[in-house]
This record gives sequence, structure tokens and C-alpha cells, in this order.
Amino acid sequence: MAPTTKRIKILFTIPNFDTAGSGKALLHVAKRLDPQQFEVHIACFHDRGSFFKVVVDSGIPVHIIQYTTAMKPYNKGLLNCYKISRMLKKIQPDIIHSFHYAADYSEALAARIAGIKWVYTKKNMSWGGSSKNAWNLRTRLASAIAVQNTDMMRQFFNQSKKAILIPRGVDTTVFEPLPANETIKKEWQISSTDRVLMCVANMVPVKGIEILLKAFAKAVVKHPNWKLLLVGDYNNDYGKNLLDLQKELNLNKEVIFCGKQPNIVDYLSIAEIFVLPTLNEGRKEGSPVSLLEAMAASKNVLASNVSGINDQLSDFQEHLLEAGNIEVWASTLDRNFSLSKEHHQNLGENFRKHVLQNYPIELEVKRCEQLYLKLYES
Repeated sequence: MAPTTKRIKILFTIPNFDTAGSGKALLHVAKRLDPQQFEVHIACFHDRGSFFKVVVDSGIPVHIIQYTTAMKPYNKGLLNCYKISRMLKKIQPDIIHSFHYAADYSEALAARIAGIKWVYTKKNMSWGGSSKNAWNLRTRLASAIAVQNTDMMRQFFNQSKKAILIPRGVDTTVFEPLPANETIKKEWQISSTDRVLMCVANMVPVKGIEILLKAFAKAVVKHPNWKLLLVGDYNNDYGKNLLDLQKELNLNKEVIFCGKQPNIVDYLSIAEIFVLPTLNEGRKEGSPVSLLEAMAASKNVLASNVSGINDQLSDFQEHLLEAGNIEVWASTLDRNFSLSKEHHQNLGENFRKHVLQNYPIELEVKRCEQLYLKLYES
């Protein structure tokens, strides 16, 4: 790319860094933008959250501002949007890129009032119902939309000149094949004869973990040396239900709830198979990075045939499973549990090659840079 005469100021916005998932996605792009062409800032509602310190330590300027508002009653909402526009003007960004997951359009309206080009990333498959009008307004006010999967493009932005496909990317220098982390194995009492199936996800209903537990209960009968490790926050009502189901299925020894962990690549090092049993309902997936991380770490992966996932596994149709079908998941687990460690390693190498070619973080960053340059020059 030819350098511009002026650095383009990009303001990334996100409500918070509480859960870190979207925050990490934002930071992965923000800190890799070409510093010769882009000046990067971040805005969020508050300075809480376990990942906030990581963001500050990156050296990127962070602004704590309330950049959205309730739009009803409309006269008050419009007044608040004007006030937000004044705050945005003080930062003076050329482009705002919103990582807000919700159907909020007040930020877009405030940016429009301030005369600032506004982009948002569509991160899940929710659109209809009570939020439909808000999504439509959000899209109308946007200068561009970064779309994360092809189903999303077809269903929500068909023939839209604003939409551009920018799937998630993964840092393949961090997520790579590693020797099994013995400290983690010892912590969770994984023996040398145990084999590990793993799922990394925040425990929320759309992830379909109950389907996985029921399928695993059927398959593990013939393969008692397999353990299922569930890595992710389960401190909610759904998580409590999963713990009850674990007891009901008599899986207290076979299933381990590890909770939220910061060092996912180390956990992946002890797994042979990674699974993502997302249900085909609700918000589904956008471009699930946990699956890409497992693939980059050379794991054999199995996942639901739903939007987002079916893009990532388009070359591996036999690894796409019918969402919500316990019998299909059980028989597939049974078949994969019978494979040797060497077989899983060979499959994993193919998955890593696929990620290196199609989903490196550098490609996501390049696509973002091209979008910003196009918007700025227009």
C-alpha cells in the first residue's frame, strides 16, 4: 500500500473488556495496524475487566466515555447523541470502528452528527425480532460493515455495497503445536494413559454443551480412558444446569469443568480433539476464534454445521456435524475415540495448514487496513 500523507486516526469502540473475547479480537487488529499509516485509539465505557490492563499496557491511548445512549424517548435520545458527538469530535478520529455486539444505533447517529465515518463489525447471526429495526438503522447509518461469515453476508447484506467480508484471524505464532503441558495435566489429574477431548467456550445456552455431555456419556462407555475438559466461564444458571447434568449422567470423573483460563494455548497442548457443539438457533456464531486457535494448534476438530463454523471447515465437510443431534455427535465421538494419537496429529497438521493459508491474523489486519484506506480516500 502506498503511504498516505497523513496518518489516519482510527477509534475502536467496545463497551468493556470484561469477558476479553471481543476485546482480544479488537486488540489483535488495533496493535498490528501499520503505524506509518494509522494512529490508533480505543474507547470503552469503564476501566474494569481482567483484560483492560493488557489493553493499557499495549500503549494504545484509551478513552473512557459513554459513547451510546438509550434512544427513547426520542427527543432525549437525540439530545444525548448530540452530546456524544461533541465528545467524539474532541478525539478527532477519521474513522470509528465499533466492536459493540448489540443492535445499538445511537453511536452511529452520534458519529454521523459529528461528521465521522463509522464502521461496525457484525459478530453474530442475530437480527430479527425486537432488534430488527435497530439493526436496520445501524446498517443505514454505517459507512461500512465488516461481515464475519458468508451466511451473514447472504442473509443480512445481500448486494450491499457497504459490506465487506472480514473473517476473524488467529496469531499462528502463539497458537501452534506444543508439547503437552505437564503442569496442567497434573493440576487436573490427567494421567499418562488418559486422552483428552476439549471444548473452549463461555458456557451459554447457544454453545450446546448439554448436547456434548449427553453424546460424550454414550461414547465414553466404550472408551473409558477419555476425559472431557470444558474450559470457560460456567458461573451462571446455565453452568449450574450443566453441573447438575454431569451428576445425572454420572460423569463426575470423566468430565472436568476447568473454568475460565488465560493460557488457552497451554490447555490445547494436552488435547487430541477439540469440539464446538454450537446450536443452530439464536445468535449462533460469527467467526469463532476458539475453533481457529485449536486448528492452528494442530488439533483434530469437530464442530456443528452452523453459520461461521461452516466457513472455517468448508474444506473438511466430514468434520461438520448436525447441530443438536446427540446420536450423530455420540457416534462421531465413538469413531474418533478409536483413532490413534498419530492419526489425530496427522489430521491436526492439515487443519493448521488450512489456518495458515486462510485465517492468519495478518490477513484480517490487511483487510481492515484496505477498508480504512478506501473509506478515508472516498
